[in-house]
Amino acid sequence: MKLTGAEILIECLKEQGVDTVFGFPGGAVLYIYDALYKAKDDIKHVLTSHEQGASHAADGYARATGKVGVCIATSGPGATNLVTGIATAYMDSVPMVAITGQVPTSLLGKDSFQEVDITGITMPVTKHNYIVKDVTKLADVIREAFLIAQEGRPGPVLVDICKDVTAALADFEHKSLKKPHSIPLGVSESEIEEAAEVINNAKRPVILSGGGVSIAGANEEVLELANKAKIPVTTTLMGMGSFPGTHDLFMGMIGMHGHKATNLAVSDADLFIAIGARFSDRVISNVKKFAPDAKIMHIDIDAAEIGKNILVHYPLVGNIKKILKHINAKVDKRKSGEWNKKVDEWKTLYPLKYPQDGVLRPHYVIERIYELTKGDAVITTEVGQHQMWAAQFYKYSTPRQFISSGGLGTMGFGLGACIGAQLGRPDKKVINIAGDGSFRMNLTELATAVEYKLPVIIALMNNHVLGMVRQWQELFYDGRYSSTTIDRSTNFVALAEAFGAVGIQVTKPEEVDAAVLKALESKDRPVVINFEIDRDDKVFPMVPPGAAINELIEE
Repeated sequence: MKLTGAEILIECLKEQGVDTVFGFPGGAVLYIYDALYKAKDDIKHVLTSHEQGASHAADGYARATGKVGVCIATSGPGATNLVTGIATAYMDSVPMVAITGQVPTSLLGKDSFQEVDITGITMPVTKHNYIVKDVTKLADVIREAFLIAQEGRPGPVLVDICKDVTAALADFEHKSLKKPHSIPLGVSESEIEEAAEVINNAKRPVILSGGGVSIAGANEEVLELANKAKIPVTTTLMGMGSFPGTHDLFMGMIGMHGHKATNLAVSDADLFIAIGARFSDRVISNVKKFAPDAKIMHIDIDAAEIGKNILVHYPLVGNIKKILKHINAKVDKRKSGEWNKKVDEWKTLYPLKYPQDGVLRPHYVIERIYELTKGDAVITTEVGQHQMWAAQFYKYSTPRQFISSGGLGTMGFGLGACIGAQLGRPDKKVINIAGDGSFRMNLTELATAVEYKLPVIIALMNNHVLGMVRQWQELFYDGRYSSTTIDRSTNFVALAEAFGAVGIQVTKPEEVDAAVLKALESKDRPVVINFEIDRDDKVFPMVPPGAAINELIEE
């Protein structure tokens, strides 16, 4: 049958099982939006307030569901407004397909109205990208884009479509869905045997569970390995939820704002098993002092990550889930020993703490949110101090429960991601833990949450400063608070109500429970809770720049 390019695009989205797309219309995508209008019974289009919000929503949807997130924008500024969201997804290995309109083929390269080389701009932050100038190639490009986004290490793919292509007619034939190839084991039997032997002989092993564990669905295998060999476990920020936060073997997060017990254990380990992690600078800090007595075993799907940031003694590249299953079959079952006792002593000696002085503290707020949600909410965050507090004081027990911009550290990410996660997981309560600085960046997406009657909660830790940057200024720049005090007169409660959301003000610890419970009762309206916290609250522990991870600043 003959269809327009726009209709072919929609049919291909249906083939891929896409039920929700996020976007903002414009001239170069008018034919696409016309086709979307006709397909509204099959595909829900979520009109965001800004294209960046659409990209973050598609990202949050993908992280919460494991499906491919889809966003659409017009040419020129519409396309460039997606770039931050695409880069965010790229850094955190999130499967996304971004569809952009482009000027007609006859106007390419002529500085035409709203023309920009979006494929050139996004080349460094996509797994692959395309510009489609021939309608007969459109269907195959869309199908390939979805495969690439999902296969291997996931990531974003951009498809730029010239406007005349969306209007042109071409023959179209439905094809059965081509699923990503199964990732092979990737390692030899001798490598598996060596890995198991190394684990069996280790006296002080530690497991690092990264975001790749959740992506690969390998959390049960990590749990089995830890339980069988009685190995203490830590996670990266992206790995929160890949190992149960309530488990006896869990030590807490690693790195710059990791738990002291964790960083001490890693620094004393003789075997460090990194699974689905990339050894970022926020994890290892001073590479020369990281786990100085440990042999490094690195299990990952991406060979490019092996040895990139740290010397690896036992590289295992392939399917994380399959590799762990094979290793688990050969690992000896052990009882808790002296190493476990030592780690438990550190955990007892160095718990996370904060002042208990009757002042409203963000740590307390997040602890109460955890208790009142029974640890079952999906948590998204913006970026800053509140992000670290959310990682430290909410216990995550399942993959895809914690959604945050880790690699890029994108302020303004959380609200869009919260919207996408709520649409992807309507069965869950989704809470965005935010700071006032980050929240201001994309707060217009409140209008989106109101429009679609989403009962998301924004827990706003309002300290009237850019808290994390200010913390660095105090500790390392002699307290010169350059452009980080934003003590503006914004009334976030009134602002929420102006958008049509519910606004709640909290200034005292005794007001926290009632506010959170009221927010949790909302069924069809977003709620903004403005928690007025002290600007001098800081994230501790903290590893100073250039220090070893066991050289922590404590409160």
